[in-house]
Amino acid sequence: MQAFVNRLWYGRQLGVYGLLAILLLPLSALFYLLSSVRRWRFKWGIKQACPIDVPVIVVGNITVGGSGKTPTVIYLIELLRRQGYTPGVISRGYGVKFEGTKWVLPELGAKQVGDEPAMIVGRTQVPMVIGKDRVAAANALLSDNKVDVIISDDGLQHYSLHRDIELLVLDGERRLGNGFLLPAGPLREGAWRQQSVDHVIVNGQTANDNEYAMQLIPGELVSLTAPSAVFEGYSDSVAIAGIGNPARFFNTLNEMGISPLITHAFEDHHDYSAADILAIANGHHVLMTEKDAVKCREFAKENWWYLPVDAKLPAKFEQQLLAQLTALKQGNTNGV
Repeated sequence: MQAFVNRLWYGRQLGVYGLLAILLLPLSALFYLLSSVRRWRFKWGIKQACPIDVPVIVVGNITVGGSGKTPTVIYLIELLRRQGYTPGVISRGYGVKFEGTKWVLPELGAKQVGDEPAMIVGRTQVPMVIGKDRVAAANALLSDNKVDVIISDDGLQHYSLHRDIELLVLDGERRLGNGFLLPAGPLREGAWRQQSVDHVIVNGQTANDNEYAMQLIPGELVSLTAPSAVFEGYSDSVAIAGIGNPARFFNTLNEMGISPLITHAFEDHHDYSAADILAIANGHHVLMTEKDAVKCREFAKENWWYLPVDAKLPAKFEQQLLAQLTALKQGNTNGV
C-alpha cells in the first residue's frame, strides 16, 4: 500500500497514477471544504483556541508521512535545556487506544504509548503527555511539572490549542508531492500554509529563501541488546524501515559505506513481530531506524542494530527561535 501511495503522490510522471490522482480530486475538494470550515471556525471566532500558561511551540507538517518531525522535537528539547528552559512535550500517541491523557514514562513501550513518544522519552527523558485532546494533554503536563515551554509534536492542524510559535518541517526531496490535498495528494493543508508559519525547516536538500536547512547527522550503529557492542557487519546485513520515507534511511546507510543485501520497507508505524524480521534476516545483521528499534526491543536478537540520528540546524534559526521565546517571556509578543 505504501509503495502505491508513494507513486500516486510523489510520482514524477503523469501516467496511470497521475490520472488516478486527478480522478480523486472531487474527494480532495470535499476534504478542502471540511478542513476549511474547521479552520475558519477559529479564524472567525466561532470557536476559541485555548490559551496555555507557558509558550507553546508547535512542530508539524502539511503532508502525510515522515518529514523529520521527531528528530526536530528532540533537537528542540536539547536546545531549550541548554538555554535553561524546562521543556515538556505533548503528542497524540498514534495507534494507542486509551481514554483521556496518558503520561509517557521511560519504562513504557511503544505498544503502550506509541513509537514516536517512546523514542522521544527514551532518548531525552523529557516530561511528556499524550492524548487526542491537545489542550487536556498540555494542562495535564503543566499540572505536575515545572515545565516552562511546551512542544506540541505533530500539532499544526490542532487549532484548539493556542500556539505561540509554529515550525513546519518539510521533506526536502519530496516537498509537497503532486501538490494535491488528500486523498489525491499528500497535503493535509494547502501550500499557502507555508506562508503563515513562523519557520519552515527543510529536512535534507537545499533550502529556499526564508527556509532553514536541517541535516540529520547519523551516529554509530547501536546494538538493541548490547549498546556497547561495535558493529562490524558492513557486508553482511539487511535493512528494514517502517517510517514515512524509508528510502531516506536506506540512502543514509549507503552514504555510510553500508550496502545491505536486502532493503525492506514496512508501512509507517508498522507493528513488528519477531517473525516479520526473522523472515527477512536469514541470519544476517539487521539494521533499522531508532523509531523501529523501540518496537523491537522485547524480542531483539544480538545482531540487530539501530541508527540514531541528530538534527542540526543553522545558528540563525536558533537565534531567532530563542529571541521569540525571550520576547514571549517578557510579555512583549502576542501568540499566533
